[in-house]
Amino acid sequence: MLRSSRALRSGLPLHRLVAAARTAAPVSELSPLVSSLSVSVNETSAIAAISSAACKAVRGYAAKGSADEHIEVPLPMYGVAGKYASALYVTAVRKNALEPVETELQQVCGAARTNPAFADFLKDPSVSKTVRVQAIEGIFRDTKFNDVTKNLLAVLAENGRLSRLQQITSAYSELLRAHRGEILAVVTAALELSKQELEDIKNAMKGYLKPGQTLTVEQKVDRSIIGGIVVDIEDKHIDLSIDTKIKQMEKLLAELV
Repeated sequence: MLRSSRALRSGLPLHRLVAAARTAAPVSELSPLVSSLSVSVNETSAIAAISSAACKAVRGYAAKGSADEHIEVPLPMYGVAGKYASALYVTAVRKNALEPVETELQQVCGAARTNPAFADFLKDPSVSKTVRVQAIEGIFRDTKFNDVTKNLLAVLAENGRLSRLQQITSAYSELLRAHRGEILAVVTAALELSKQELEDIKNAMKGYLKPGQTLTVEQKVDRSIIGGIVVDIEDKHIDLSIDTKIKQMEKLLAELV
């Protein structure tokens, strides 16, 4: 597991590995650095011939998938991130790896959030395709990550789409929530809400759910709303913030003048 909060934030191995990759160092020179990363190592699993594997994965992620039975994507997804997320979902279903792939992608995104060198590498369009592919192979070759995750990262490196990883991960998680019958409600408040307050809000929204659905509440803090809450659930936006009430009052008073 990538322990991004400690090892990848404080240690230099990933920084050195990315720096070495930028200079197109051979994979053999990167291997000692990879071994010092805080990841679970599986000596028997590796991506051989990454470019070839990536090309095969690209074909596997095509819209038609494979000759296997048709797999329905639970939500229509749009844009580049949506296309990758949908293809990833189909592939993960066939490999029985839906949850592991989600966990691993979230770990990679977490590493990017806490390690500036890794984040810059993912976003930098000036890095050549050869260097991108070589670096991704070096970083993830000896991890216990599922082959579906590894192949996706290889495809993104091959196609210059590593900068879309967070968007793809978010879209993929949205597909998994739909698959599990989960409805996400994002509750924004000026201050962090207590567990009891969140539970009360969750109970108040249960009437919105259809049979078989479950509610997941995600909390965000935005001091600009002053007080109250703002709830976003699917395509619904419920604004009960004090800031909005003040603006409504100001508008009403302005109309009375």
